[in-house]
Amino acid sequence: MKRISVDQDTSRDAFVVAVDVLRTGGVVAFPTDTLYGLAVDPRRADAIERLFALKGRDPSIAVPFVAASLDQAVLAATFPERERRAAAAFWPGPLSIVVKAKGCITPEALGGRSTVAIRVPAHEIARALAAAFGFPITATSANRSGEPPAVSADAVAAALPDVDALIDAGPAPGGPPSTIISFDANGPILVRTGAVPWDRVIKSLE
Repeated sequence: MKRISVDQDTSRDAFVVAVDVLRTGGVVAFPTDTLYGLAVDPRRADAIERLFALKGRDPSIAVPFVAASLDQAVLAATFPERERRAAAAFWPGPLSIVVKAKGCITPEALGGRSTVAIRVPAHEIARALAAAFGFPITATSANRSGEPPAVSADAVAAALPDVDALIDAGPAPGGPPSTIISFDANGPILVRTGAVPWDRVIKSLE
């Protein structure tokens, strides 16, 4: 495991090692505005397979993505007007929006579906990693499936010693995971309760 210590003032050059791991199909653990997550290149089937094996994750369960910005998010998924309004209201922040994945995303990342939950996190390091990579990255929690999520780099190292690289930026805030929403013809749908209260989502889209 390559351990990379960074802080909010770290330049993008510090992410060179992590980006190289991602580009060669490896797994990078990194902090978000909720928990530590696991990043791979979602366009590579081999990287997704390694991620699922590392976590012991059911391959029928899709993995969420994070992006550096909405402009980057649209590289991986399609954002109609309502989804863009939700993104504008809550990004950066812990609201994931389910949108149609583009053809560049490997099917293995989608769990047999055609959609992906994606967000821009309110964490400078997470956004900087995605920006340095140049494409959205996965952000499933950094733990073995069924085990408690990790909120520190040490917890990640203990739970997942085979991660290829670990970005240590101190403890993540913890708390609930991101809220996940989708849209149908009638409006927004709550997919998963999380850090953003559902009533806030409804009011922002009225």
